Amino acid sequence: MSGSSTFVGMPAFPVAAHEAVRDRTLRGNLRHATHTIRDKRARAVAELPDWAALREAGRQIKDHTLRHLDRYLLRLEEAVTAAGGTVHWAADAAEANAIVARLVKETGETEVVKVKSMATQEIGLNEALEAEGIRAYETDLAELIVQLGRDRPSHILVPAIHRNRGEIRDIFRSEMASWGRPAPEGLTDTPAELAEAARLHLREKFLRARVGVSGANFMVAETGTLVVVESEGNGRMCLTLPETLISVVGIEKLVPTWQDLEVFLQTLPRSSTAERMNPYTSTWTGTTDGDGPRTFHLVLLDNGRTDTLADEVGRQALRCIRCSACLNVCPVYERAGGHAYGSVYPGPIGAILSPQLRGTGSAIDASLPYASSLCGACYEVCPVAIDIPEVLVHLRERVVQGGEAVRGGNKVVLKPAKGHGAERAAMRAARLAFSHPALLRGGQRLASRTRRLHPRTLPGPGRAWTGTRDLPALPAEPFRDWWQRTRGGAEEAK
Repeated sequence: MSGSSTFVGMPAFPVAAHEAVRDRTLRGNLRHATHTIRDKRARAVAELPDWAALREAGRQIKDHTLRHLDRYLLRLEEAVTAAGGTVHWAADAAEANAIVARLVKETGETEVVKVKSMATQEIGLNEALEAEGIRAYETDLAELIVQLGRDRPSHILVPAIHRNRGEIRDIFRSEMASWGRPAPEGLTDTPAELAEAARLHLREKFLRARVGVSGANFMVAETGTLVVVESEGNGRMCLTLPETLISVVGIEKLVPTWQDLEVFLQTLPRSSTAERMNPYTSTWTGTTDGDGPRTFHLVLLDNGRTDTLADEVGRQALRCIRCSACLNVCPVYERAGGHAYGSVYPGPIGAILSPQLRGTGSAIDASLPYASSLCGACYEVCPVAIDIPEVLVHLRERVVQGGEAVRGGNKVVLKPAKGHGAERAAMRAARLAFSHPALLRGGQRLASRTRRLHPRTLPGPGRAWTGTRDLPALPAEPFRDWWQRTRGGAEEAK
C-alpha cells in the first residue's frame, strides 16, 4: 500500500468519523479555525474583479499540462539537468524512499531538515528514513507540532488545526527537549511565546543541517525552476542553507511556462491563507556557484498519478494546487476532522484523490467517496474548478459496480468489489422494474395498498440510511392510476 505507514489499518470513514464527532474540543477547534479562514478567503477573493477568469485560466492550464504531461516532464528533466541538477524517477513510494535514503547516505549525514511537503508525507518518507538511521526534522511550525506530538496531520494548509494553544504549549514543554533545544521555562500559550519557542528550537537545526528535503508547489518545465510558497520563512532556510537539497515532487505539479505560473501565484495565496501574495516565494533552478546548495536532486513521484490520469473523469483531481479551500467550507470535514479520512489528503479533495492514488481495496479508501453530502460548496471555492461532486459520484459507481481499478495486461480493468451486495441487488431490481411498465405499475399498486404495513426505517444495511431520516410516506393511489382516473377520459376525448 502506498502512503504513510501512520495511516495503515485505518477503519472506514463512518467508523472513524463517529468517534471524531464526539470530541467536543476537536469540533470547537475545527469550527473556529475553518470559519475564520473561509471568511478571510471570501474577502480576499472578492477584491479581484477577474477572479472567475483566473479560475478558468488555472483550469485550462492544468488540463493542457495533463494532456501533454509526458512531453513537459521530459522538457523539465532536460532543463533541470542543464542547470546542474540531477533528476530521478520514482514509480511508487518504496522507490522514492529508497532514492532519498541513498542520496542522504552518500553525503555521510544522519540528519535532514524538511520543508513542509505533502508528497513526502504521502510516501511515509520520515518513517522510511528513520528505518535507515536518518532523522528528519520538520521545520514548518504546524508540522513541528504534529511531529513533536507524535500525531498525524489533519489539514492540508494547517496540519495541526485540531490542536488549540493550550495543547501546543503542553506538547512543547514535554517533547522539545527530546528533539533538541528545550522549551523556555514558564512557557505560556500566547502565540508570540509559542512562535519564539519554535524559532529558537529550529534555529540550531537550520545552522547544523547539511541536507535539506523539500517538495514543491510548482515546477516550470521551460526553465527547470521549482517553486515553494510559504508564510514563515523556514522553507527558505531549508532551501538555501544546506549543502545538498533533495526535492520530492508529484509529476502533476508541472506548469509549462513562467507566464502560466503567474496565474497560480495569484489564486493560491488568496484561496489558502487569504493573502494577496505569499510572504515567501522561493524559486531555484539547478545549482549556482556560491549561492544555495552545491548539489540538487529532483525526485519525480508517480505513485498512482499515471493511473489517475487515465481516468477521464477522475483525472481532474490532479489539477489540485493544495490550497485547502475545499476543506474549510466542507460541513463534513468541519465536524469529522482530518484524521477520519485516513490520508495526508483530508477533506473533499482527499475523498477523491486518495482512492485514486491508493485504489479502493481497503475499507477506508472504499468509504471515502461516500464522505460527502454532495452539497457542492467545494466545487464553488476551488481555484482550478475541480468538480469534486462529479468525481465523488464517479468513484461511488466504481466502488459499487466494479471495485478497484487495476491493470490487466495493457488495459485497466475493474476488480470485483467486496460488499455493497444489497445496493447492487436493489439497483438491478429497479432496472428490471423500470424496463417493464406493467411490472412497475403492479409494484406501485401493491406498495400503495400495503402502505400501512411499511416500517418507518429500513432493516439491516439500510438502517444506516434511515437512522436519521424516515422513509417517505406512500400515497394511497399511485400517480399513474390517479392520472388515468382524473385525466384519462379528457385525453381520450381530445
